Amino acid sequence: MERPLLSWDPDGVQAWADVAPEHGSVLVHSLRGFIDAGRAGALVADHILETGDPQRIATFDIDQLLDYRSRRPEMTFSVNQWTAYDEPHLALDLVHDQEGSSFLLLHGFEPDIQWERYIATVREAVDRLGVGLTLGSHGIPMAVPHTRPLTVTIHGTDPDLLPDSASMFGTVTVPASAQNLLEYRFGQWGLPAVNVAVHVPHYLAQSSYPQAAQRALEGLEDLSGLDLDPAALDDAAAIASEEIDRQLAESEEVQALVEALENQYDAFHEARGRGLEVEGGLPSADEIAAEFEKFLAQERRDPPTQP
Repeated sequence: MERPLLSWDPDGVQAWADVAPEHGSVLVHSLRGFIDAGRAGALVADHILETGDPQRIATFDIDQLLDYRSRRPEMTFSVNQWTAYDEPHLALDLVHDQEGSSFLLLHGFEPDIQWERYIATVREAVDRLGVGLTLGSHGIPMAVPHTRPLTVTIHGTDPDLLPDSASMFGTVTVPASAQNLLEYRFGQWGLPAVNVAVHVPHYLAQSSYPQAAQRALEGLEDLSGLDLDPAALDDAAAIASEEIDRQLAESEEVQALVEALENQYDAFHEARGRGLEVEGGLPSADEIAAEFEKFLAQERRDPPTQP
């Protein structure tokens, strides 16, 4: 007999039944997985959990979904014993926005295997809990400067749900993720689903970038009507900005590259604003990856050896 993939918490299910909106419940999902530049989606999930008074509704059996050999969780060893384990999880919680409105948050590790079974199980949960709109958020690396407003690509299953704005993309083929496949399947099933992809400066993709999470939260607010309090991340964003400025000040080469990105960004958006054909567009991430290696290395550098 096949093991169930999802276990329901009776108290959590009853709590949701007591507070669920009569129409149009919202499910937000943000998973740790294949790509999340600037940890935008992860920071969104952390923020909602910290402010939303979460209560567990259901838990996925992560052992059925994770390939531990290809994506090993971290453990901490101290002196002569293991002291911590970043335990994988995938769970569905009842949470609240700043006005007390109830919604659902699906968070944790992106499944490595059994994607179709996982997505079918999410659909069953959506049907059972009366979800009317499923929303996701994550960051994607783009060759854009951090000194300009963050832009987003908002994509979904129904054009009527999307803002009337031009896309920066034509037709591209990219590796799949469980999050994007969920949107694709929901579209085939006629279920409303939208994702907010924040364009994170490529040279900050490996770092936590709270500004990207704030932009994602704003997009989720616009789509759902929820009050998710992006301003609560202002202090974290200010600290990140100070660190970026400090590292930029240490490298004239990086300053020149950021200035080049600014010029290309401005020219690109000016041309689009005038309705002109854009030649070349923004530079690809690969074109600046090598030049920014020193900058990225500062975020990844090893601690100094102790004497």
